[in-house]
Amino acid sequence: MIAIPYLTALTTCFSYGLLFAYGQFRDFFRKILDWFHSSNLQGDAPICLGLEDFYIRRLYLRIQKLDAVLIFYITVPLPDCFGRPISSAPYAWFDVVVRYSNDNNKTLKRTTKISRCLNLGSYNYLGFAAADEYCTPHVIESLKRFSPTTCSSHVDGGTTTLHTELEECVANFVGKPAAIVFGMGYVTNSAILPVLIGKREYTVWKGSSASFQKLLQYARNEAHSIGAVGKTGRGVCELLGVDPADVGIMMGTFTKSFGSCGGYIAGSKELVQYLKYTCCAHLYATSISPPVAQQIISAVRVILGEDGTSKGAQKLALIRENSNFFLVAVVTVAFPATPLLLAWARICISASHTKEDLLKALEVISRVGDLVGIKYFPAEPAKQQQEKDTIKLE
Repeated sequence: MIAIPYLTALTTCFSYGLLFAYGQFRDFFRKILDWFHSSNLQGDAPICLGLEDFYIRRLYLRIQKLDAVLIFYITVPLPDCFGRPISSAPYAWFDVVVRYSNDNNKTLKRTTKISRCLNLGSYNYLGFAAADEYCTPHVIESLKRFSPTTCSSHVDGGTTTLHTELEECVANFVGKPAAIVFGMGYVTNSAILPVLIGKREYTVWKGSSASFQKLLQYARNEAHSIGAVGKTGRGVCELLGVDPADVGIMMGTFTKSFGSCGGYIAGSKELVQYLKYTCCAHLYATSISPPVAQQIISAVRVILGEDGTSKGAQKLALIRENSNFFLVAVVTVAFPATPLLLAWARICISASHTKEDLLKALEVISRVGDLVGIKYFPAEPAKQQQEKDTIKLE
């Protein structure tokens, strides 16, 4: 259990409470003013629905206004620290668009200026998110041959030879008899769960590299490891020595390691056939874009060395070395996505990062930690021992 100093917890709660009270105070007077002008609002649906958007209106804008960043050893106020647009491919380094605000962050205006930044916020595990000498030409060729989209669901005219090849490619890669693919990773879960789970079923998922050997008696899915973990990139099953045949249903996404989008379900032929007949995302949603499917196929071929090079093995070795070196796995995540007092700084490591990139990142992060006073555990023996016992991504 992570614990923070009492003073930090007290000041954090006080800050949230102050913003909440001030927001309620403003809403109270806003309702009074709206009551005097209610004749202009008759028959119109309310734009703001009470507490539903209270956090965004009264807390979020003020919180991001108070953030700051360390640039060249100088603390610079940063009125734009969430959802920042980029103007380049999300490779190891990318271009972040500079924006400004004249109305306390209610609106942000883009400028023509860019900031060259080290990318620690993209799920670009193997570095396929940028142009690739093998994948990119094949994707462009599929775009010319199949067009950007099928404009149809699988059951109508949305299944091409490329979609069939993708399903076979995924099934062979994960070691299952068959697979079904979807155009969005989140939908992969949200669409099949109602089909597979009824009122009397119960599902449990928690953690990252769970003890598969103890969970094989249950249906288990894990999505993030495919393509990046294991000797040949086949995920947690390969890492922990679990036979894929012992796992009934395997789910994964193409967003992380393959530089694409979408997700898959792999299992028995009977299961996949059942999902194709009953899953609404397969029956009604537009099938995955052909160039997107080609990117996945090409990335799998690179990982397996079927492109005639050892680039895939090199990428897998680099992501293992970088992850084991960095020991943390920058996207900022705060309340309500996390507990009130425990915000996250999620740092995403990529095979495209060099050792110099990571050393620079650690140096800057350490400097910022000292500046804002968030190094709560600078020398914690128990945690250091826990890090030593952590499973290495061999």
